[in-house]
Amino acid sequence: MVIVLAAGLGTRMKSSRPKALHRAAGQSLIGHVLTAASALTPAKVVVVSGPGEDDVTVEARRFSPEAITVVQAERKGTGHAAMTAQPVVAPFTGKVLILIADCPNVRAQSLANLLGKVTADSPLAVLGFKAADPHGYGRFIQNDQGDLINIREELDASTQERKIDLCNSGIMAMEAALFRELVPQLKDANVKGEFYLTDLVPLAVKSGKRVAHSVCPEAEVAGINTRAQLAAIELEMQKALRLAAMDNGATLIAPDTVFLSADTRIGKDVVIEPHVIIGPGVTIEDNCTIRSFCHIEGASVREGAIVGPFTRLRPGAEIGEHAHLGNFVEIKNTKVEAGAKINHLAYVGDARVGAKANIGAGTITCNYDGVSKHFTDIGAGAFVGSNTSLVAPVKIGDGAYVGSGSVVDRDVEADSLALERSPLVIKPDWAKRFRSARQARKTAKR
Repeated sequence: MVIVLAAGLGTRMKSSRPKALHRAAGQSLIGHVLTAASALTPAKVVVVSGPGEDDVTVEARRFSPEAITVVQAERKGTGHAAMTAQPVVAPFTGKVLILIADCPNVRAQSLANLLGKVTADSPLAVLGFKAADPHGYGRFIQNDQGDLINIREELDASTQERKIDLCNSGIMAMEAALFRELVPQLKDANVKGEFYLTDLVPLAVKSGKRVAHSVCPEAEVAGINTRAQLAAIELEMQKALRLAAMDNGATLIAPDTVFLSADTRIGKDVVIEPHVIIGPGVTIEDNCTIRSFCHIEGASVREGAIVGPFTRLRPGAEIGEHAHLGNFVEIKNTKVEAGAKINHLAYVGDARVGAKANIGAGTITCNYDGVSKHFTDIGAGAFVGSNTSLVAPVKIGDGAYVGSGSVVDRDVEADSLALERSPLVIKPDWAKRFRSARQARKTAKR
């Protein structure tokens, strides 16, 4: 069983949003934590949220559909949050892993290592880290055998204890039976009047239990209490995502200018030019080129496609094999089939663009009537001339031509020509006479 403590308010972040819902690398903090936890295939996932935070439940179930939410009506510390989960733990047999929602970098392997320390001899284990600067952290106090016997907070630590650099991450694991035995014994006899999970360690020792620990890198358990810390986490995640993409065979010409999301999937021999932002839900297959200044979210780009520069792919964009999308093109909820070209200055939304179709500069699909969205179907091999407005719902048949400057508001049959254009009127010498008249009026006024 996994319990995620997610009731934090994020007071120091000065935000009305629950801290667990702040995002890093395109994903909520709790989403990162649940992703790591899901690799352990837990029997149950319990999320402890604050009152009135239904959005935390919704977000948690995106990553763990069967997650159970319990509400910590009063925020009285981590131990009190664990108490809130007691009814769910009551019938459970097995190991309980307690995670913190604002600790998004923790790896599944570190959690597995911690769970491995929970045995019949050591039914409680705590995850620690070697701190470069231990100031402010709780210190691990060990006996001569290396067993954990206490976690001393900074204010309570002696001068000698403050020199200890093995510190508490806030993550722990224990047998469910021990959880049921010790959590009700937690007291709020401290300056803040709160219940602390760390007090489980001396309680376990007092009851004759050994307490084990495991160690992970400090960066994995960095918590987030401020916007600056959130930015620091973002920076570290982006470094890791960029490196992983390059290790898997992608070329990032200027890596520091490319921003990826935690779920971004990039194939081999993909080239990503400078200043590209890739939001959640994006897959880019092998041999694609993403040119500079593109913004891509909720989209798939099939093998060999070329996107950009200055292309925006919005959610629902499906770009087919070897399709070309050029500068200042926006695609939304549209399937662009293999070999199609939309090379400049176009908006295509709620549509299908057939294989090898060509969409001219300045073309738009007029998909919204102020109330509803409507669909535009452009057939294979169709040619749509520049500055065309396709008023949906409308269908352009396979191989059809649409003349430049047309407004198309009814279906065009396959292999037909659609031309909607006012007659061009040319009046010889009109411009010369106009200028002369204007100049005469100007002179008269003087």
